[in-house]
Amino acid sequence: MSIDDLLEAARAGLRRVDSHEAAAAVAHGALLVDIRPVAQRGAEGYIPGALVIERNVLEWRLDPASDARLPQASRERPVIVFCSAGYASSLAAASLRALGLHATDLIGGFQDWAACGYPTAGGRRANLVGCVDLS
Repeated sequence: MSIDDLLEAARAGLRRVDSHEAAAAVAHGALLVDIRPVAQRGAEGYIPGALVIERNVLEWRLDPASDARLPQASRERPVIVFCSAGYASSLAAASLRALGLHATDLIGGFQDWAACGYPTAGGRRANLVGCVDLS
């Protein structure tokens, strides 16, 4: 199995969302989770209000059964995970779904969110490709 196979399998179990759907879901209570490392957040910027949980501790922080869980952890609350471009977040969302959470990821990640004009802060947004719109 290759990483491409693993990514395809992870995405097969998700209903991924674009930035427009993610923004609407967050407005209705979904938890937006940034899994990028600190250096990447510093370079690219961040989404105000997103919960930062770096990838290496994600499952422990969001599993409601974990002693290391955060107060926001809930099996009922939808979780939208994002990375920079939407690859690592697909694998992370699949892992959270395996724990029983209602999780998915943001197509195009932070880069798409910024390209769509949604609120960001810090960093620099050079080379934004364009906004994905599934509607």
